[in-house]
Amino acid sequence: MENDQSTKRGARSIFERLANGGDPVFEQLDRNAKSLLQSALTRLDVVSREEFDAQTAVLQRTRERLEALEQQIEALNQELNQEPTAKANHPGD
Repeated sequence: MENDQSTKRGARSIFERLANGGDPVFEQLDRNAKSLLQSALTRLDVVSREEFDAQTAVLQRTRERLEALEQQIEALNQELNQEPTAKANHPGD
């Protein structure tokens, strides 16, 4: 039981030293953790927020162009479907 308390006090003491900063061991651990995290992120297939926003804008413009083209195709289809009936009504043309 006393050994368990001693372990808890030792862990608490180490944690407090690390949490207070200024400890070279903590600073080294912090640098290593940041380096490891950066390395892991570069291996992942992620993009920056700026790149994501740029691609979102490109997608929006593409979607608008697609909708405009769909409307043009629909208008042309309606025009083509109306021509045969217009010619049938005017056989001398």
